[in-house]
Amino acid sequence: MSQQLISQLENGRNQTTKELPSIAQALGVAVHEIDENFVTDLAGIPTTVVPLISWVSAGAMASESISDEALGSIRIADLAPGDWIALRVTGDSMDRISPPESIIIVNRRDKMLVTNACYVIADENGDATYKRFRANPMRFEPVSTNTAHEAIFPDHEPLIVGRVKRSMIDM
Repeated sequence: MSQQLISQLENGRNQTTKELPSIAQALGVAVHEIDENFVTDLAGIPTTVVPLISWVSAGAMASESISDEALGSIRIADLAPGDWIALRVTGDSMDRISPPESIIIVNRRDKMLVTNACYVIADENGDATYKRFRANPMRFEPVSTNTAHEAIFPDHEPLIVGRVKRSMIDM
């Protein structure tokens, strides 16, 4: 392990958890003594504690502190470093990807728009909505079985809360 990586971990510039077992072993301590949130799944893949928050205004979701909005937390395996939140989907505007009551995992650090990727954005009222991005012309589209939902054609780039990385549903 390089001195640069150790320095980045100490200073919070690198939040990867893949090296933690090696660091703990070298120090002769349990991984939980270095990071109390570190847990692996059954295959040994590191998990990340992700706060499950309510649908609040997009401005509140984009703020640094969301602890007041947290309903609890869930553990998600194999997430890259990021600023992760989990949201329970309401409504059917994205039901082909994420049916109502499914949970989406959103990286608040990933705001670069990529065609066909899905994002949580602020709609025209400042409320949070979840849509797929399309370019030329710029729009955020529903992916729904309900044809009444329409694309959002923003006049300017909307507030991007973050990119949706994963959608999960209980079966």
